[in-house]
Amino acid sequence: MRVMQATRGEALAQAPTSRATPRRTATLLTVAAIVLVADLVSKVLVVATVAPSPPIHVLGRLLQITDTRNSGAAFSVGTGATVLFTAVAVLVVGVILRAAKRLHSTGWAVCLGLLLGGALGNLVDRLFRSPGAFRGQVVDWIQLPHWPVFNLADSAIVVGGVIAVLLASRGVTLEGGTGAPDA
Repeated sequence: MRVMQATRGEALAQAPTSRATPRRTATLLTVAAIVLVADLVSKVLVVATVAPSPPIHVLGRLLQITDTRNSGAAFSVGTGATVLFTAVAVLVVGVILRAAKRLHSTGWAVCLGLLLGGALGNLVDRLFRSPGAFRGQVVDWIQLPHWPVFNLADSAIVVGGVIAVLLASRGVTLEGGTGAPDA
């Protein structure tokens, strides 16, 4: 009997982490929904209250709220390629949703949720804002000194990217494997 327990214990120790930990799809979708709602609400408020006015100084010159439109990518790169950026955003959403099937790592769930929510936030602008579907301009409104104007979706994408680099550098997989206590 004792031999069987040891064998069973060894088998459990060798089992992939993904079987021992639940999937983290709900975490991914919750984070994505929070980012998306916060981004959309903030853009609606900015467009409704700031659009025709000069920038609002929140913390002097450190933080200003302004209403700008961006047809390009980050830092207004590629302003003539809005349709391409829309297609890339759709592709990113698809890749993240497909990866969710293997997702057992809380860290990766938060990371991918930030990326998904940010991609969807900017995708909504590209699909529904003027000048038209797939060519819409993204509303950017957060202005810091010596930095291009951005929005909450952009912030989520950057933070998600940083988390992805940290997780990858630690060897954390989507399945949650590495031996780290909270992978």
